[in-house]
Amino acid sequence: MISWQAFLGIAAVALALVLTPGPNMIYLVSRSITQGRRAGLVSLGGVAAGFFVYLLAATAGLTTIFTLVPALYTAVKLAGAGYLLWLVWKTVKPGGQSAFDPKPLPPDGPRKLFTMGLVTNLLNPKIAILYVSLLPQFLDPSKGHVAMQSLVLGLVQIAIALTVNALIELTAGSISAFLGKRPVWLSVQRYVMGTVLAGLAVHIAIDGTRA
Repeated sequence: MISWQAFLGIAAVALALVLTPGPNMIYLVSRSITQGRRAGLVSLGGVAAGFFVYLLAATAGLTTIFTLVPALYTAVKLAGAGYLLWLVWKTVKPGGQSAFDPKPLPPDGPRKLFTMGLVTNLLNPKIAILYVSLLPQFLDPSKGHVAMQSLVLGLVQIAIALTVNALIELTAGSISAFLGKRPVWLSVQRYVMGTVLAGLAVHIAIDGTRA
């Protein structure tokens, strides 16, 4: 149904995106450190639900809608870029915090943790761009039902994203403890993350790719 080239291509894209600091990583790491691994895993469940929302929308023809209404696609991109720049400011402003050194947060119940994970992922511009612009590039109408191809490739992306996010979330405490004893490293990590987020925001804002 799908070629090995498409499988490996979407796998590479998914891995690159999940390893790039973004809203999902920041939320999962901070919640895991402040409330424990169980809370992080519940939050990850919400993130997973967000992936499936995007996947179902893409399979149902979201890409076609953005192609017919390019202004809507542009609005989504600019909103996502603005959200990333807001995260950059929170990270690099004087007194800003690193995802691995979050301020204490009041504990949230499972329902709120799940909901916040879902909302964070739905507002994540990286995921919107992935499903609107990148995933369609790996579809080949000559190989059968396009919607089914989209579903399979999306499931590959979700599997990789959830696996990597789970590993990051489960090791967040150890990383935080390591950086906490090395304030210079923690500061460097904060500015590196801010730089990556800013670069991603600018790229999304000026990218002329259409759905």
